[in-house]
Amino acid sequence: MKIKRILKDIVETRNTKIGQLFDLLIQLLICVSITSFSLETLPSLSNESRNTLHYVEIICISIFTVEYLVRFWVADARWKFVRSFSGIVDVLAILPFYLSLGVDLRSIRIFRLFRLVRVLKLAKYSDALNRFHVAFKLAKEELTLFFSLTLALIYLASAGIYFFESKAQPEAFSSIFDSLWWAVITLTTVGYGDVYPITVGGRIFTFAILMVGLGVVSIPAGIIASALNKARQLQNLDASN
Repeated sequence: MKIKRILKDIVETRNTKIGQLFDLLIQLLICVSITSFSLETLPSLSNESRNTLHYVEIICISIFTVEYLVRFWVADARWKFVRSFSGIVDVLAILPFYLSLGVDLRSIRIFRLFRLVRVLKLAKYSDALNRFHVAFKLAKEELTLFFSLTLALIYLASAGIYFFESKAQPEAFSSIFDSLWWAVITLTTVGYGDVYPITVGGRIFTFAILMVGLGVVSIPAGIIASALNKARQLQNLDASN
């Protein structure tokens, strides 16, 4: 169908002027919608302003809904699109509005936070963010292994500091679970200073954990940087073909 082909070129193609204009319009609406969401939190906002923001929300949601339906209609594999990252983000971006039609979201405010998912819609219109998506897919196994080891290190750090500090500071380190906060802020080298060791053994152990923490911070950066470089090479290869 001619109409279907035209719409497919508009919503899925970026190398045409009308496709670029459509992308720009959606990005602008996402920014407007997020700004509207932020303005709604102002306590001094008048009822008139709230009504205006509500109408802005209706316009944005209407366009987002039409966009989703068009993308579903022109997709080569429709159910694959529904299950894709892009399709899920699109649904979550419009879902809170339709939920609010029959439910007072003041009683379940968590659903309103789903509106922030619209930020992720911007990823679909940025080549740089798309490269990040490809890079994470390429480095998925390495990152999964790294974060699994990080969780194990956090537990070992919690157990270790509990062993050294539980008697000296029974309130701060009363159990391994209470020691988790110290382990997280130490391994990530944040070090808020609200909980810290006072025994000699605890301080030596903390020094060792801080050294490990430097690696915890730097290793994923190297993995992602390498994956981003490979993602750019793949993107350039696709563009040349």
